[in-house]
Amino acid sequence: MNAPTPIPGRRPTVAEAYASCEALTRDAARNFSYGIRLLTPDRRGALSAVYALSRRLDDIGDGDLPDEEKLAGLAEVRAEVNNLGESSSTDPVYVALADAARRFPIPLEAFIELADGVESDVHGRTYETFDDMVGYCRLVAGTIGRLSLGIFGTERAATDSSAPAIADALGVALQQTNILRDVREDLLGGRIYLPAQELKAAGVELTVGDDGRLGGPQVELLGYLRYSAQRAEDWYARGMVLLDLLDRRSAACCGAMAGIYFRLNRRIKDDPSAVLDRRLALPGWEKAVVAARSLAGRPETSAA
Repeated sequence: MNAPTPIPGRRPTVAEAYASCEALTRDAARNFSYGIRLLTPDRRGALSAVYALSRRLDDIGDGDLPDEEKLAGLAEVRAEVNNLGESSSTDPVYVALADAARRFPIPLEAFIELADGVESDVHGRTYETFDDMVGYCRLVAGTIGRLSLGIFGTERAATDSSAPAIADALGVALQQTNILRDVREDLLGGRIYLPAQELKAAGVELTVGDDGRLGGPQVELLGYLRYSAQRAEDWYARGMVLLDLLDRRSAACCGAMAGIYFRLNRRIKDDPSAVLDRRLALPGWEKAVVAARSLAGRPETSAA
């Protein structure tokens, strides 16, 4: 049976709103969707709503609108989130998220932090130290870890005061892999996330040659990328502890999503030249293997 579709101009039903968010997630979240399909339907819908609004914030930051319109768009999202309980919006994302927030302890303030991280992209901020970069990672990815924890949450996770910090660390790990995977693409777009002090100390000055290949010079660049990927693995080791606090399905979902990025990170560590001329990605069959391993209780780990 086909999922209900919202009618433009009419406030969608909760079922229609969730269906819209889940369709967006299936179409747009190439890595995320491999884990989310392992959840129970209620959690799958709630996490799809979280993804849908997170994706909207990303699209604002990465879009072609003038900066002042991007900032206005971010302000609009902040206002909607702050008034979610009283909102009469016809937007299916807010309708679904409002329902999810009533049923799960979702820390909605994390969306405000995520908007702050996107705003730093709009302003073209760069990062001097690794700690500065980690602060950015916490805004744009640690927030996703904490939002997801509110949906994954079990009694054990709810009573463990360290759970939000562990979820945050896992998000930081994933974002470090994103930064390493996308370093060439980001540079072409005028953005550098890697810490300036570290690049200078390593003798690296990021460039893209006429052939479209990332340089910096190569020997020093490859060494720095390998070192950065190894450091990210340490964050994965800290963050994957979260799986021990979750029920089987939630752990499988989280493990599948994190495992895909962990494999990418391991690939970069083993062969950093793989990101010099393209955007590294795992084939679909390999993502499916990671998801199956997670469902079987054998997620990817730093010891894999």
